[in-house]
Amino acid sequence: MSNKIVRLLLPALLLLLVSLTAHADVQTKEITYQVGDTEFTGYLAYDDAKTDKRPGILVVHEWWGHNAYARKRAEMLAALGYTAFALDMYGTGKIADHPDDAKVFMRAVMGDLPEMKKRFEAGLNILKSHPSVNSEMTAAIGYCMGGGIALNMARAGADLDGVVVFHGSLAAKEPVASGQVKAEIMVFTGAEDPFIPRAQVLEFESEMKAAGVTYTVTTYPDAKHSFTNPQADSFGERFDMPMGYDRAADEDSWQQMLQLFERIFR
Repeated sequence: MSNKIVRLLLPALLLLLVSLTAHADVQTKEITYQVGDTEFTGYLAYDDAKTDKRPGILVVHEWWGHNAYARKRAEMLAALGYTAFALDMYGTGKIADHPDDAKVFMRAVMGDLPEMKKRFEAGLNILKSHPSVNSEMTAAIGYCMGGGIALNMARAGADLDGVVVFHGSLAAKEPVASGQVKAEIMVFTGAEDPFIPRAQVLEFESEMKAAGVTYTVTTYPDAKHSFTNPQADSFGERFDMPMGYDRAADEDSWQQMLQLFERIFR
């Protein structure tokens, strides 16, 4: 099937998907938890009309922090039959509304790999321990900074079946050894994203091939940074940053992610 036909059919397929999941009774809950001396607040979403255990998906937020966008993605996953937990990597109430603040928060997390692991694993453990989740079937998805975090946790051997990176950094915090990565990795990036240059993508692919990791990379020719976030246009204009929403790339990457989940959780 050609890409043109797929694009023409996509709106109808999305409408069908919405109709099929309209019956979902999505429950949401804020969960406050501790990592060391710091308090964090995550967001759990699941369909309580389902009685069977299901895969759990961890959602890792952008550099802005644990905000409404991360929660929306968790709710979307729950409506599709997954249990999703949008974890908090910064701490309760730490949400940036300016890039300068976001950069400070991000560097504090990304600059301390052991602490990053503790915070990620705390969120993953909350997800796995929920009664609705089959703890043997888990994945993580991340946006921007969150994508880089999820990817580096996969490199560190996190117990995940899949990791999906949306416009996230691909640079390695630690070199990956052959056989260390348990997850299948799916990366979506924009050709017009200066934060993820082509050289970084090529270096990532070389690293994955050398380590024998199953992975795919999709590069959208006209997409900028943060292309899945509908607020990216306003952020870009407000802060003069090279970011922007791309509906086609957003919808295509989401559908590819769902196909990955269907395959690895079959």
